[in-house]
Amino acid sequence: MLSRVAESLFWMARYVERAEDLTRLLAVNFISQLDSHSGDAQQSWQSLIGIAGHDKLFHDTYDKANVRSVTEFMLWGAENPNSVIACITNARENARSTREQISSEMWECINRMYFLMRNTSHSEVLTNPTEFFHQVRDRTHAFQGITSATMTHSEPYQFIQLGLHLERADKTARIIGVNYLPLVQLAGGSAESSLGLITLLRFCSAFEPYRRTVAGQISPESVAEYLLLNREFPRAVLFCLNACLNRLARIGDGASNTTRSDSPRRVLGRLEADLEYLDIHDVLGENMEPFLSNFLVRLNHVGEEIARTYFNTNIILPDERPRQQQQQQQ
Repeated sequence: MLSRVAESLFWMARYVERAEDLTRLLAVNFISQLDSHSGDAQQSWQSLIGIAGHDKLFHDTYDKANVRSVTEFMLWGAENPNSVIACITNARENARSTREQISSEMWECINRMYFLMRNTSHSEVLTNPTEFFHQVRDRTHAFQGITSATMTHSEPYQFIQLGLHLERADKTARIIGVNYLPLVQLAGGSAESSLGLITLLRFCSAFEPYRRTVAGQISPESVAEYLLLNREFPRAVLFCLNACLNRLARIGDGASNTTRSDSPRRVLGRLEADLEYLDIHDVLGENMEPFLSNFLVRLNHVGEEIARTYFNTNIILPDERPRQQQQQQQ
């Protein structure tokens, strides 16, 4: 499998997942803030910019964070490299370059997403955004379902799943990092605390699974433990790391250079093991922020190792071309 193709499939999946994550954050925050005080609402919209990691970029363009400015910035902001339209556009371009690997149904689905984002009236969406958020969410979910149903689950598919789950682990960790500490500082059991914890769970599509799994009163500790360490919920960080390890194992089994393909598995395996045996009480309270900051640095290192191992293509000199061609055929 060509390095270029693997990289395009990997990033196609990451961009689609990122678009879905950002749209879900907007939809959940919009609904949860309908009954909030204006000061609380502004802080909540500001937190979405923090999750996206573009505080300075946002405030260089907008005076304050509110439903209109944050929605516009995260959906279409020309200055935002990770806006939803930028993610869908990049995913579509990666899909276009790998048309021979993906199904026609996948291409049609991502093409429809692109034209939905490009042709929708911005003013209409900003007036009543809920329906549009749901359209984007449903189409990204459809793309992931179509991918599983119409692709052979061979090496190209494994790179897609690898990108998807790496992106999910990153976003879940960022969502916890921005929202956890403010919730810890609220009075336990208060209406404000309960609403904030429910919103945090909904940010990760985890409210109903959490309530089915965890008994007792909702608390910051139990929510953090569920989103970090649950082995069955598909957006929990540990679940995503396990999924990434499984994909790397399947890719590595077919690699011609075993030592080379083991590098990201070792890095990711150490990170997964640290989380697997983590005592949640060691990272609660004020320890959560440094723990998640370190985790995200290590997760980014995993992404760098994946790129270095599978995606970086060296210049092929004339006398090296026959050997390189032989490696690609193996």
